[in-house]
Amino acid sequence: MRRILLLLTMALIGRTTYSQEKTITGVVLDRSTNFPVPGVSILAPGSHSTAITNEHGRFQVRWLHDSTRLLLSALGYVPQTMTAGALRQQGTIWLEKKNIQLSEVSISSEPALQYQSISRLDVKMRGINNSQEVLRLVPGLFIGQHAGGGKAEQLFLRGFDLDHGTDINITVDGMAVNMVSHAHGQGYADLHFVIPELIDNVNFRKGPYYADKGNFTTSGAVDFQTFNTLPNNMVKAEAGAFNTFRAVAMTNLLGARARARQQSAYLAAEYMYSDGYFDHPQDFNRFNLFGKYFGKLGDHSLFNFSASTFYSKWMASGQIPDRAVKDGEIGFFGAIDPNEGGSTSRTNANAQLTTTLGNGATLKNQLYFTQYNFELFSNFTFFKEDPVNGDQIKQKEHRNLLGYNSSYQASYYLGNTKLASEAGINVRADWTQGSELSRTKDRVTVTDAIRLGNIAETNLAAYLNETFAFINRLSLNAGLRYDHFFNRYTDRLNNNSKGYTQAGILSPKLNLTYQYNPATQFYINTGKGFHSNDTRVVVPQNGLEILPAAYGTDIGAILKPTNNLLLNAAVWYLWLNQEFVYVGDEGVVEPSGKSRRLGFDLSARYQPVSWLYLDVDMNYSNGRAADAPRYANYLPLAPVFTSTGGLTVKTKQKVNGSIRYRYMGNRPANEDNSVIAKGYFITDAFINYSFRRYEFGVAVQNLFDARWKETQFETESRLYNEAAPVSEIHFTPGTPISWKLSAAYLF
Repeated sequence: MRRILLLLTMALIGRTTYSQEKTITGVVLDRSTNFPVPGVSILAPGSHSTAITNEHGRFQVRWLHDSTRLLLSALGYVPQTMTAGALRQQGTIWLEKKNIQLSEVSISSEPALQYQSISRLDVKMRGINNSQEVLRLVPGLFIGQHAGGGKAEQLFLRGFDLDHGTDINITVDGMAVNMVSHAHGQGYADLHFVIPELIDNVNFRKGPYYADKGNFTTSGAVDFQTFNTLPNNMVKAEAGAFNTFRAVAMTNLLGARARARQQSAYLAAEYMYSDGYFDHPQDFNRFNLFGKYFGKLGDHSLFNFSASTFYSKWMASGQIPDRAVKDGEIGFFGAIDPNEGGSTSRTNANAQLTTTLGNGATLKNQLYFTQYNFELFSNFTFFKEDPVNGDQIKQKEHRNLLGYNSSYQASYYLGNTKLASEAGINVRADWTQGSELSRTKDRVTVTDAIRLGNIAETNLAAYLNETFAFINRLSLNAGLRYDHFFNRYTDRLNNNSKGYTQAGILSPKLNLTYQYNPATQFYINTGKGFHSNDTRVVVPQNGLEILPAAYGTDIGAILKPTNNLLLNAAVWYLWLNQEFVYVGDEGVVEPSGKSRRLGFDLSARYQPVSWLYLDVDMNYSNGRAADAPRYANYLPLAPVFTSTGGLTVKTKQKVNGSIRYRYMGNRPANEDNSVIAKGYFITDAFINYSFRRYEFGVAVQNLFDARWKETQFETESRLYNEAAPVSEIHFTPGTPISWKLSAAYLF
């Protein structure tokens, strides 16, 4: 670890000695808010991208001839043309906002950013209408709820049943969402603490190809970014089927004078209640409070601080067996154990400081803290283990999480080659008290204490990224990351016995991009990633398979054959090493062998006229266990073919409407494919109308009232009157047709 840090430091010192005299630096601001604009392309006609502004609007371009004309463009802004000489003298450029058009999207020549154009376009065009739409913005990512709405969703992507986040890295404003060694399962990622209306952008990347991303980055990574300043103050009310109510309020706390000094602060709150569509009301309550400050500290630093608190509680009908519905014992929306459900809370504080140094480099520092509580009651097997009291289980934990991220970024030229360097460190420490798994009756009485202990887990990491942009439009990104984990477990059911282990992993990355012309890009991404295993697994195993590796490759292309059509296609391969899996619902360790996945992704975005936007994503995966015999090597619940898409209408008369579908094909529910998890095709629709400062909307889920199973598992269970357990599909029903009305006032 020390040697790697020393090498990183020496590399940075060596790189920053190159002359910066032949570069132009500056910043791009939004004229209406005076705030930085990220993702602005600065191009010289006939060449590939000269520069792209970072998240704080800063750019650096080579000092071209003063008469060279440059085009500055960004999604949702009026393009601006100016000479290199004017750019050098002006330093600060202001862009005017305008209606979004696909024709404005440029294909970035930056390596490993193949989905950036799609993500920004989707957020601005499609918007986010509810908390579930947050994750559905990622092409190919499917979600499923199976505990009444308050529990984190089950996730599916690239042939993975990700459970609740085992193989996808999720962050909000750079703050970790995934929970290591969680009471319910490794990587548990609950995004319900995010108010959807506050999301400004979603950056997603697929595969294990990014040195700045560590744990859980195997199928990909998603970073949600909230607004630095609100576009509008707003009060919003929603009411819908199944006794559902929701209210949102958000307001800027500082006025125009503060914005002129690039200072902003706002506060937002959300409350939601729903009985849900189950026979037994879920009594779901959720409350969110979020505040954020963003502002300049002097001429060279930006400071960002946010704080939030979230609380949720609910009842749940859980998973039900096919036979109970078929025999008429319960209805399709019924329950075997209506006492499932739980409560959870999360409080966050997140501070970020970005400083521009004298040589044009950027230094970022982030410190965040999370206090988290979780209690969940479930029943998957009913009376299989305890024929008298039933098999209800309780999973509970109290967690403190402390994280620190730091990075140094610099750009410079070596002859005709542009180089961009990034080096960083990540520190994360989790402490949980009373991580519990117990059998209970009616939530109150503990009938069997299975697991109870305290967990301490620390992850230290360092990484280096080097990007070479050659004059022939070829870009090469090479990255190296090292992670080291320290795991400690105190078993409170075994005389407070303590166990300790540690391990490290080195993850190389190599990404190649060729910009054939401004409308065509080809890329090859390769890399090694990993996800950590639960502390309760690795300590008893004496450190065996703490950090099972993943190896992946993407070969793809981004095409813009016309101004109003954008295509992204890739074939990919992913290999996972042997691992041990902690089954949080049973408190046992199950070995899992090597696996491989091969598939393709295809995304298309089309805007035939200014008021109509169409999108479609198609994803195929063939996943198999590498060590299992043929015909018994299927990966249970791994998606095979999925597709999402829709059309969005936005008119000058302020009408905004959309109709969308999501399709998941049949997939294996067990290793020999003898049990099938049935697929579904669901259609949703909404329409909004804006009038001066008012917005009114109607949304319909499951427009054609399809009967479908949102989540499915092959599980062995025993009902109260059965003599022996039965293994079959257990499912949570998907929502029937439902409606929601909304009204908002903007000021």
